[in-house]
Amino acid sequence: MRALEISNLTVSYKAHPVVHHLTAQFPLGQSCAIVGPNGAGKSTLLKAIMGLVPYSEGVITRSEALKVSYLSQISHIRRDLPLTLFELVSAGALNQVGLFRRLSSSIHQRVFEALEFVGLENFGERSIDSLSGGQFQKALFARIVVEGADLILLDEPFNAMDARTTQELCLLIERWEASGKTVIAVLHDLHLAKQHFTNTLLLAREKIAFGPSKVVLTEANLLKAESVSLGWESDSWCEV
Repeated sequence: MRALEISNLTVSYKAHPVVHHLTAQFPLGQSCAIVGPNGAGKSTLLKAIMGLVPYSEGVITRSEALKVSYLSQISHIRRDLPLTLFELVSAGALNQVGLFRRLSSSIHQRVFEALEFVGLENFGERSIDSLSGGQFQKALFARIVVEGADLILLDEPFNAMDARTTQELCLLIERWEASGKTVIAVLHDLHLAKQHFTNTLLLAREKIAFGPSKVVLTEANLLKAESVSLGWESDSWCEV
């Protein structure tokens, strides 16, 4: 069963293809890393899946029954807002309870369980401006837990994270996958893709290879992706 299917997708920017004739099928309940050279269209692909950028050709199909969460590369949450960690994470339930209604006891319990899931159960009353970068990223993972998403899209979730935090976040992703969730993440670290993600999509605006990570991330495929990227006229206008 597929969580997401992309058929002949083309996304263009100023008449230049950022993603070109991409076809890929993402299995339900499996993790997938999206890797490739700078300017390969990785982040643009996630935005297209979320409907945040238009595409000129192709079809994106996902099951309507799947709840989707998207964590962008740059958080738009102001760290100086007078919010506690608990309040930030509980925002994941706003689409269920509304903006001005009090949280039910079941939602409170879900938030506590989400904080426990990411190892921040003792930080609920901390203000978000006192959190380290790694703790804040874990809080955003906890918010996804509260949202109850089945399909989770992460754009460079390990950016600026230290090695320990990156490892901890990878283990959280593995736990998501073990519970049947589909996780698709844009990465730069090929080692992380091999070690922690079941599948990998190697992208260079077009699909170079897609399948089990250790099968896709071969020297031959990586050289092919690099060769394709050298043929691009300019990267200055292109998103990653």
